Amino acid sequence: MTETDRQARFRREPARRVFAAELRESRLQFKDGNDEKSPSFVLLPTGDRSNRIFLVGKMTQKDKKGDQNVFFTIRVEDTTGTFFVNAGSYQDEAMRQIRQIEPGGYVAVVGKPTVRTTPDGSVFVSVRAESVTPVDEETFRIWTLDTAEQTLGRLDRFGETEDSVKAREFYTTDTRKYRQIVYDALVRIQP
Repeated sequence: MTETDRQARFRREPARRVFAAELRESRLQFKDGNDEKSPSFVLLPTGDRSNRIFLVGKMTQKDKKGDQNVFFTIRVEDTTGTFFVNAGSYQDEAMRQIRQIEPGGYVAVVGKPTVRTTPDGSVFVSVRAESVTPVDEETFRIWTLDTAEQTLGRLDRFGETEDSVKAREFYTTDTRKYRQIVYDALVRIQP
């Protein structure tokens, strides 16, 4: 196997920008392949598969849980809602970063989205953090603009890609709803 083949085979998925309001509506999680190491994806209602996401918002809560198997949960709010983020023993770097950050400031998070159905049938969407970094308010504004642009791009291609056709069938996505979410997010970051 050549170096180029290795790089192509082990290339990380890009971290998608997604608003909390869209991520919390995600319900379809699937593996791309049949082996144990096949990547897992969440299909976003706007029609893109996402193995990793990049989010920025204000950390509003931090909880340390467990005695022997310690893990952290944090809540991060953007202009559309709340992301539920966690980091455990397999995410050492993210756990160290979370320990050092106090709620109230802005953070940037890269992580993997996960959809879980509870025994009572409720669906819970969370993000398993790979990294959590303090950022400033200007970074939050830039992220909001980038996320708005990427969301509108997905909506403009909606129905034209295999994933967006699948999303239309699974979610019966109303694209006007997501355009309104984008508009509201942009209004909220205006000075």
